Amino acid sequence: MQAVRFHQFGGPEVLQLDDIPAPEPGPGEVLITVKASGVNPVDTYIRAGIYGERPLPFTPGLDPAGVVEAVGPDVTGVSLGQRVYAAGVKTGAYAEKCLADASLVFPLHDSISFAQAAGINVPYATAYRALVGRAQSKAGERVLVHGASGGVGIAACQLARALGLHVTGTASTPEGRALIQREGAHTALDHTQEGYLEGQSFDVIIEMLANVNLARDLTALNRYGRVVIIGNRGTVEINPRETMSRDAAILGMTLFNVPPAELQSIHAALYAGLENGTLRPVVGQEFALPDAAAAQLAVMAPGKLGKIVLVV
Repeated sequence: MQAVRFHQFGGPEVLQLDDIPAPEPGPGEVLITVKASGVNPVDTYIRAGIYGERPLPFTPGLDPAGVVEAVGPDVTGVSLGQRVYAAGVKTGAYAEKCLADASLVFPLHDSISFAQAAGINVPYATAYRALVGRAQSKAGERVLVHGASGGVGIAACQLARALGLHVTGTASTPEGRALIQREGAHTALDHTQEGYLEGQSFDVIIEMLANVNLARDLTALNRYGRVVIIGNRGTVEINPRETMSRDAAILGMTLFNVPPAELQSIHAALYAGLENGTLRPVVGQEFALPDAAAAQLAVMAPGKLGKIVLVV
């Protein structure tokens, strides 16, 4: 089979398409024929070697969607030929086939395409845990999604609206602002404009670029407000008094810290939203597997609209 791998850490140019043997499922594992794979910023951090050690050569990708080809011993509840997506990969999803933990393989509703399904795991599980698990958001609160036009941002807008929050999102382009309003935001702001948060106040802020925005976020919080940091690309200087005067909290999160039982609960909630149409993954760009390097450049570019996906 073909798989995208890197044999050394570095920039997108280290990604290459290799022919390797297809994996075989062991106990508790499922072999998925991958139809689409989500591309996430964390994939680029892993490739660059700044997100923990990985054995080389390494195939990136955490978000496969496809069809069950085979199952290992003791696997129940998963059928051959079933349309699925996975939240627990054993081998990377930038490949024609990948292994996944059977307990973290979920059925794919008929209304969701494979490309859309490749945008479920990391974006929607991240947004759900940020809003519900970390911020403990309550209906009626005001939430700002700072950088809302990408995969996680759109998921956060849809989920926050469904949870009964008043949703404000930011984006740098008119197209991005129109998109986030279509996908659940009551208000859209241009975060490239000076003073765009003047007069605004929020109970919860979902932050995609903390090194740029965190100091500003703290001044826009209500008393007892919470900032949940999802994305960051450097250091930042803040005034801690902004948290003291508000009894505010700065909360970090990563899906790698979520226990399996909590992941099960998160994906049960996501399935319900996908089933009733509340949640609608938006695919922004599709790339072929050999173009993985271009896809990783696209996922890190400003102003992206929707989810970046590799189509296999």
